[in-house]
Amino acid sequence: MSCKSTIQEWHHAIDVLTSSAADFPSMKDEILHILKYSYDNLNGEVAKSCFLYCSLFPEDYLIDKERLIDYWICEGFVDENQGRERARNQVYEILGTFVRACLLVEGEMKNISYVTMHDVVRDMALWIASDLGNDKETYIVQAGVGLRKMPNVKNWQGVRKMSLMRNNIEMICGSPVYPNLTTLFLQKNKSLVYISAGFFMNVPMLVVLDLSGNLCLSELPLFQLVSLRYLDLSRTSLERFHVGLQEFKKLIHLNLESTGKLESISGILNMSSLRSLGLQGSSKTLDMSLLKELQLLEYLEKLTIDISSGIVLEQLLSSHMLVKRIQKLGINNLGESMKVLTLPTTWDLRRLNLSACRMREIQIERTTFSLNNTGLTTTTPCFSNLSRIDISICYLLKDLTWLVFAPNLLHLRVTCSHHLEEIISKEKAVRVPFQKLRSLYLSHSPMLKSIYRSPLSFPCLSKISIEGCPMLTKLPLDSNSVVRFEVFFLEYREEEWIKEVEWEDEATQLRFLPFCKLVPDLTIMPNKSNTHTESINSVAGSSQ
Repeated sequence: MSCKSTIQEWHHAIDVLTSSAADFPSMKDEILHILKYSYDNLNGEVAKSCFLYCSLFPEDYLIDKERLIDYWICEGFVDENQGRERARNQVYEILGTFVRACLLVEGEMKNISYVTMHDVVRDMALWIASDLGNDKETYIVQAGVGLRKMPNVKNWQGVRKMSLMRNNIEMICGSPVYPNLTTLFLQKNKSLVYISAGFFMNVPMLVVLDLSGNLCLSELPLFQLVSLRYLDLSRTSLERFHVGLQEFKKLIHLNLESTGKLESISGILNMSSLRSLGLQGSSKTLDMSLLKELQLLEYLEKLTIDISSGIVLEQLLSSHMLVKRIQKLGINNLGESMKVLTLPTTWDLRRLNLSACRMREIQIERTTFSLNNTGLTTTTPCFSNLSRIDISICYLLKDLTWLVFAPNLLHLRVTCSHHLEEIISKEKAVRVPFQKLRSLYLSHSPMLKSIYRSPLSFPCLSKISIEGCPMLTKLPLDSNSVVRFEVFFLEYREEEWIKEVEWEDEATQLRFLPFCKLVPDLTIMPNKSNTHTESINSVAGSSQ
């Protein structure tokens, strides 16, 4: 009720609560009723539906805001036709309303902006969703409670949403009839190995199906899901589709990230409504055939993918339509045919992985113009959304100065780059880097001597990890660097390394040395291409 700002609003709220108090004799019921008043004051049925949706997740779960965008677009809560960016703004506005009403709490972890729901608020949401407790099978939510088998359901007809995520279900058998089921969360059942052929035969209204993180699931009989708009099969062992992807004509969101065993994704061209496609870490890298198919997807707005061919990469970079839609990209195993990688100005990348590539330099395309007092000048654009970069086994790179054009970079990991001498070249740098950087990982780069030419403020930095960089003895730190010392630490593997560090002055040494930690078994490995949301719940201590 924090949105109430006048005396009259608060008096009215008190009147409403007082007049109905007799209906809630217990303390818990009183709390539920007070919270329900906040719910009743939400503006419109869409906002109320979105709020109830948040109760589908386990207790204390950190719900990724970006994932809610895809869910809510597919559920029809947010208009898909307005474009993803406007839909994103609408979702964030709705979530902001919940936060201001004290119905949700928001935060950020590992570069993921999330919301979470207090247990009592979640109880209230489930109580409302079940028609104030009168129909508890409308929303069947048994998420994260240790189930080993599917729950017994008395009224199949009434079930509309079912969340059984993060359990230990091993087998799903039978041919239940769920004529009104629209949402099914089965993700993160790590023991799930089998779903019967008839399970999806009688769920004609199913719109959202999430099976991500079921690592043992290799077969999936998806038949007659004519209404499906959201399908997440990431991080499964799926080998094939029993029906072609062309059968899912209404599908808007398809996530096949980290499906390394999947044999074929034929039929994508016929998925004319597709707006979001995740292929990074899958068995399917971008080739000419797939590139042509993707170019024909009129509504595609979000793409994640890997590339292992310089020729295909050049073709991709010339396709401005696709370039604008790639949010996560892995470039792997490129030979010397592409000696210079030129990143286009229209790229809206969020994450970039470079692995085992032999390019000698990375540059930024300079084609953007702006007016100033002296006339027309060329300016270099910023990759304002690029937040995570992983570079590994790129032996020929000597510097990474292009990173200065990623002003919102949060996490940088550089491993096994044997000829790398500088992160930011003192001759090439045109602006101060790393103002948002939170973590820096450097390993097995024996020629690396410098991160930056002079001390940096690092206002957001919380972690530096260094391993196998014997020549990196001068760090860009002084006594004013790093603001968040309550969470900062510098870890290193070699005991001799810290003795060779050349501190800016004695004050800098006194400031930082207590936060330097020897970790003999430190091993900095390249990140996997796909970093998934559930990891924030592991970090937060959820029993996952």
